[in-house]
Amino acid sequence: MSDHHGNTPAAWTGVTVAMVGFIVGSVALMLDPVNMPLFWIGCAIAVGSFVVFGVMAKLGLHASDH
Repeated sequence: MSDHHGNTPAAWTGVTVAMVGFIVGSVALMLDPVNMPLFWIGCAIAVGSFVVFGVMAKLGLHASDH
């Protein structure tokens, strides 16, 4: 395992975007009545974190020598 595993700008940004998506989806499920469009927006944000991570990794921001 790498010494810098997950400690890159791409990884931090991907996790942050995913966490925002989970928070949006969680808040939508706690509303009364449940707001399903907002829930699916949160899901889309969470899935979009993979795209954000992939783009940043291709730009070289996932290298351990940042």
